[in-house]
Amino acid sequence: MFTASDRLYGTTAADFSVVRCTQCGMVRLDPQPTPEELRGYYPSNYWFAPGASTASRLEEAYRRLVLRDHVRFVTQALAGTSARGPLLDVGCGGGLFLGMMRERGVKVVGLDFSREAAAVAWSRQQAPAIVADFERAPLREGGFAAITMFHVVEHLYDPAAYFAVARSLLARDGRLIVQVPNAASGQARLLGQRWNGFDVPRHLNDFRDRDLETVLSRSGFEVVRRKYFSLRDNPAGLASSLAPRWDPMARRVRRVQESDGVRLAKDLAYFGLVVAALPFAIIEAMLNAGASVMMEARCVR
Repeated sequence: MFTASDRLYGTTAADFSVVRCTQCGMVRLDPQPTPEELRGYYPSNYWFAPGASTASRLEEAYRRLVLRDHVRFVTQALAGTSARGPLLDVGCGGGLFLGMMRERGVKVVGLDFSREAAAVAWSRQQAPAIVADFERAPLREGGFAAITMFHVVEHLYDPAAYFAVARSLLARDGRLIVQVPNAASGQARLLGQRWNGFDVPRHLNDFRDRDLETVLSRSGFEVVRRKYFSLRDNPAGLASSLAPRWDPMARRVRRVQESDGVRLAKDLAYFGLVVAALPFAIIEAMLNAGASVMMEARCVR
């Protein structure tokens, strides 16, 4: 399809090929980097942790606002199941989502590969988080009412292996909630290699909605609900595609030196672009072609 480098974070100047399978239509990075190479493409601060500045406080308030979509979707999934047990968030980062769920009375557990991210989840969100690989994590089988994977499986060599582990950890009638960038979205078709959802070289597999449902089905899950709009991801994804150097997380990851005033001004300019992108994001989602797709699935036993 095209070749690209790390447009957002600049971790490498190497070019990578993104290809589409002529038989199934699946899009992926080819050749895929080795695990050792892949680790180098993740900056040490590849997650959100609020700071003490005015810009940081505004960013956290904004993230809380847009995460309500995720909280609402997962709350509805929990309300529709008879399963008992905590909610496990795989790839929890700094744990803001877990903190918001905990504030609503949900028992939560986080998992992340970053020790620093897990520490922030514990200290800032009072959300217990463990540092482990999901396939080898010390978790009780059948012990969770729901498992969430927000923007996780596109980073994996073998997504089906994660789904198999999730199936073993879920209680009877438990729910798996998965969100990925939608490679069949209007943004992907319009922007091509400039689309932020490809995120070369960190995204090893780029799913269309039908691809994700196929992998879930082959892993023993049945999709019961889907959502093509995310207030957190869809407008911001378009804004970051058009102006990657304005993206607040990208600037933090790149360790751009800015005064508080300059940082605040850039954040406000980026937010203005996000607001301008909102109508397009809403329209494409109404056409089931949103820039992300979130699916709720249950085990088929």
